Order: sequence, then C-alpha cells, then structure tokens
Amino acid sequence: MSAVASAAKARSPARLQIAIGGMQCSFCRQSVERALQRVPGVTSASVNLAHEEALIGYDGAAATSARINETLRSLGYTIRDRDRLRSFIEAEEELDQERRWLLVAALVSGVGLTMMASEWLGLPIAGPWLGVAMALGAALMLFLGRRFLSMALAALRRGILNQHVLLTFSALGAFVAGLIGLFHPAFPAADFFGAAVFLMTYHSLSSYVAGLVRTRASQAVRKLLELQPATARVIRNGAEIEVPVAEIAVGESVRIRPGERIPLDGEVIDGEAAVDESMVTGEPLPVIKTPGSAVIGGSLNTDGTLLTRVARPAGESFVARVAREVEAAKALKPAILVLVERILLIYVPTVLAIAAAAFLGWIIAGAAFGESDTTRAVFAALSVLVMGYPCALGMATPLALIRGGGEAARRGILVRSAEAFQTLKDVRAVVFDKTGTLTQGRPKVLGVVPDELLSAAASLERFSRHPLAKAIVQAAQARDLPLIAAEAVGEFKESPGRGVSGLIDGTRILVGSARFLVDHGIILPTDASQALPEAATLVGVARDKHLLGLIPLGDEVRSDAERVIRSLAARGIEAILVTGDNRRAAETLATQLGIARCRGEALPADKATYLRELQAQGLRVMMVGDGINDAPALMQANVGIAFDAGTDIAIESADAVVMNHALTAVPDLLDIGRRSYTKTAQNLAVAFAFNGIGIPIAASGLLQPVWAMAAMAASVSAVLLNSFGGRLVKGVR
Repeated sequence: MSAVASAAKARSPARLQIAIGGMQCSFCRQSVERALQRVPGVTSASVNLAHEEALIGYDGAAATSARINETLRSLGYTIRDRDRLRSFIEAEEELDQERRWLLVAALVSGVGLTMMASEWLGLPIAGPWLGVAMALGAALMLFLGRRFLSMALAALRRGILNQHVLLTFSALGAFVAGLIGLFHPAFPAADFFGAAVFLMTYHSLSSYVAGLVRTRASQAVRKLLELQPATARVIRNGAEIEVPVAEIAVGESVRIRPGERIPLDGEVIDGEAAVDESMVTGEPLPVIKTPGSAVIGGSLNTDGTLLTRVARPAGESFVARVAREVEAAKALKPAILVLVERILLIYVPTVLAIAAAAFLGWIIAGAAFGESDTTRAVFAALSVLVMGYPCALGMATPLALIRGGGEAARRGILVRSAEAFQTLKDVRAVVFDKTGTLTQGRPKVLGVVPDELLSAAASLERFSRHPLAKAIVQAAQARDLPLIAAEAVGEFKESPGRGVSGLIDGTRILVGSARFLVDHGIILPTDASQALPEAATLVGVARDKHLLGLIPLGDEVRSDAERVIRSLAARGIEAILVTGDNRRAAETLATQLGIARCRGEALPADKATYLRELQAQGLRVMMVGDGINDAPALMQANVGIAFDAGTDIAIESADAVVMNHALTAVPDLLDIGRRSYTKTAQNLAVAFAFNGIGIPIAASGLLQPVWAMAAMAASVSAVLLNSFGGRLVKGVR
C-alpha cells in the first residue's frame, strides 16, 4: 500500500466515544461541544450530559484523537475508563473530592463570616481575624480556585464564555480588591475577601449538587450491572476453564449449563435445551436448540446443557452490534436544549458586558464632570459580577431534579437524566415493547384446563427446569390441586426442550411438545391448533399411548396494561406497540389493549428507525422496554424507560429505570416530569427576579460587593425554599 493510500486510510471518517468526568451542568455540555467542534479534523461533537459521554466524528487520524483528549483535559475535565463499572467508581471518587472541597470551602466561609461580623460590630478581634481570613482566602483561591482558573483560561482561549469565566472574574476581582483594601481605606478588605470566599463556596456547592444528582443515579445502575456475568466456561486442552468473554476466540467451544446466559453468538455442537431468547428477539416462549442450531449471545439457557462453537468474537456479537446501534441512535438523537441552557447561552456575555459598561461608565462620567470616581467604578463592576454569578440559575434545574427524582424514587423509578425531566411535559407518544413490558414475559397456562389433566402434567413437570414445566406446576399450585407423591413417580426421564416421561401407578405418562408425543407414537387431532388461543403453544399429556388432552400456554398480558393505556389516552398521549415478536401476536395484543398502531417482527435497528420517523413528524417520543433489542430505541427516544429486570445494555441506554417493574410508572413519571418542569421554571423565575433587580442596582455603584453577595445568597435560599419548602406543609407537592 502506498504512503498516500495509507494516509488516506488513516484519515477515513471515524467516530470516537469518550466518557467524560467533571461535567456539572448544561454550561459544561456547551463548553465541551464548542471546544471539540473547533479542533481541526473534528466534523461533529455531541455530548450527552446524562450519560456523561461525548460522541465525536473526526478524520480518523491518531493526531486528531490525541488533540481531542488534550482539549478535554485542558478544559479541566477528566477522561474516564470506557468500562462502565470502572467509570462509575471514578464518578464516586470525583464526588468524594467535590465533597471534600465543599467542606473546606464551607469552613473558610464560616471564618470569613465571623471576620466580617467582627468588623461590622467593631470588635477588637477584627484586626487579627482579617489576617487569618486573608490567609485562608488566599489558600482557597490558590488550591480550589486554581482548578476553576485553569478551566476559565482554557475556555477563554477558545472564545467560550461560561460559568468558570464569570466565577474567575468575580472571585479573583474581589480577592484583588481585598488586597487593595489592605492599603486603601475606601475598599473594605474584609467584605471583599468574604465575597471571594463565598463565591468559591457557592460554586463548590453547585458543583457538588450537580454531581450528586448524576452519581447517585449511576450508583444504582452500577449495582444492577454488577449482576451481569462477564466470564464463560471454555474447553481448552481438554479442560474446562473460566475466562473473560472478551478473551474467547472464534472456533472455541463453550459450555453453558442450565440457568446461564449464552456468552457469544455461535452454533450448538452438543446437547439439547430450550433457550429463552425473549430479551433478544422479543419471542416470549423458549426455542429448542439442538446440534446445528444457531444461538445468540445474551439469550438464556433454561434447561439442559449445551456445548457451543463460537461463531463471532465479542466485538462482532449480536450484543456488540446492538451496542453500535445504540451509539448511532445516540448520535442521531434529537438534541434537547434545556430551559436553563437557552438562558445561559446569552447570560454570561450579558453580565460581563454590563460589568464592563458599569466600570467604563463611571470612569467616563467622572472624567466628564472633572472628578474621577475609580472606587465607585470598581464597586459597580465587582457588584455586577458578584450579583450576576449564576449560582441560583445553575442550581435551579439540579434542585428541581432532586425534588422530582425523590418523588419518582418513592414510586420505584430511578431517573438518571435532567433532560428527561425537561422533555416529559412534551411527550405525545409512548412506544411500548411487548415481551416483559406489556406482557409478563414468561409463559402461563391459558384458557380452561381440566383439573385432572393439569394435576397429571404437574406431577411430572415439577422435576423439570423448563419454563413451560414451571408454568404448569404454578398453575396447579394456584388451584391447590393434589400432585402424585414424588416417591410414587418412577423411571422419570427428561428430553431437554422437548418433554418428560415417567411411570405413575405402573402407567407410562408423557408430557411434552407435539413433536415429542408424535415421536412416541401418540396421534394428535388435526384440528388441535384451532382450539389454541392466539399466540400460545401446546403441551400435550398422554397415558399409555392415548392423548389425555392439550394444555395451552402463552405470555399473559399484565394486569395493569389496559389501565395504563387508558390513562395515557386520557392525557392525550398515543400508545404504540413495536415488538420483535411475530406480527399476529402483536396485532392480537394491540387489539386487546386498544392500541391503534403496532409493528411486529421489528429488528433493533427497525425500532430506532421507527422512532426517528415519529420524531420527524414533530412528536416527542417515550420508549418503554427491557430487552437487548430495545436498547437502540431506548437511546433514540426523547425519553427511554427500562425495567430493572432488563439487560444491562437496555438499562444503560435508558433515561429512567423502573425498579419495581410496575407499568404504572409510565404515567406517574409523565406527571412527575411536568411538575418538575414547573418547579424548574419557578426556580428560574425566582433567580431572575433577584438578578433582574439586583444587577441594575449593582451597576449604579451604590451597592458594595458584600451586599451583592448577600443578595446572591438570598436568591439561592429562595430557590432552595421553592424546591423543598412545600414538603414542610402536609399535602403540598
């Protein structure tokens, strides 16, 4: 290959997915996106604040990838391990660091407040306190402030005005004014030092609150992901050893025992078992796997032992391909511009402009009247910067999310995304998966089955691990039917995935599939399928070569499904069914629940594509599912909801996780989201009321920075009170 061709190949379009640590709010998302988009070679950059990831399109050059990493680090953010569990641990460590900084800043603020009070009251200890406070303030600026200063400088170099820039101008300006005050009586040193310290403390508080919101949600998800196995049993040199799934090569043999998940795509070379593929394909009933059958990684071996030959490596497995679909969905997901982000786009430049105008205005006015008033000009500029610091604005959304998140948690819903709360009020369509979402996701006896038939079948099936056997036994137990004593059952034999047989009172009893019965010489009626309810399977029971009867089984609709669909309709929200299950099953369920639109036999990419079609029509869409095949759609949806019993990739793709598997969580979350948005809007109104009144007063030069600091503290307190004060009154939400 020529050097030119090699260079062209190296620079072919590529995507880079990076886990980012240290992001606090929508301002950070803006800063990261704008900085990355200015890196030479980068074609696109999309940052997901909820998942703390960036998906970057670039020219594929190694140098460009290195510049991307360098840019993120220079902005003050960290690049986390792509392993999700390790990333969660790093997030916890970052939160602990933020907590320590907040405690230190709070301690220094306490000293600063004592110092200012001593000076105001004229106490004799005011002089010594001033020296201590100055030293503590300098230490806080040197250590805590250094991080924010470096982030501000990195943003300014790229022409980005964010909260770090405003903090640096405000806190550093106040600290310098405090130093001037040591020699100039017109500058109250104690007040300026106090303002600098309080600004740093409030910024640390805002950073900690934002981190707490994300990390606590991630912690719960981490506990769910830790339940997923990462190893498999491989046959090497005649011995069975356990190795990480990522290290298994194509062509190697893997043994899967009953109750274990199939680690990788492959082919059965020995054994027979029923495999539950519902998490992958949406089909609720197990599929019989025999030598030569293909198996899908992520599916569950319900009975029997299988020996499979790996057909694809971990990076090319079905799950890996779905993961790539998730990334594509993330890139194509409509951007959600949260309410506070719309405001902050122009807020910081406006505050900086007003501060500069106030300073220059007083200088020019003083020169015009022959009296320079530099002191008032400095006071005006610093007061505007302090009053304009967006602490209350930055905390408005996280506090509303904490409140809404707490309300959701009491209903068993874990919300991971502030953007989700922003969007819930606009949702006009909810797309449901079928298996495990609108249905129970496990087989159950349907219709009316005679007690004698069910009792005879359950007496044998209780010795089997097959899901259909368990369903038959559970149905018999629910009716309190008597079962033949275990010791009275002889010569029990199971054909994995097909059926069981045994002697009861010297009579041979067979329970199993139609094929199993036919293989044993049992004649089935030709019209048996006509008596079968829609979307069910048959288990036959025979005694001494004579058919006793058929037991229909299927996936039962959840008891709360119809009520939830009606509840959504009452809110003006359309319910849509999209499933990987067969078309007939989908249409039957849709008719039963009153769902007008449905699609069956949908592949993972089909589901995400369908959601994009709905979004192109102007609809905000919620997706509810729990399978691997739902993951791309969960990510593509404006709001994705997964159940805690779902697969790890589905949980990771969702904006909210239902911990109690209650379908009623869907309308509950919609209501909570609307209330949370209202609370966010109220918080922003409160913050702007203080800023809108305070900034013009501060620009007059009549307001000292310490009183601007007090007004900012009052605005934060008002936002806190609005977010949580109602809980003090019984019945107020």
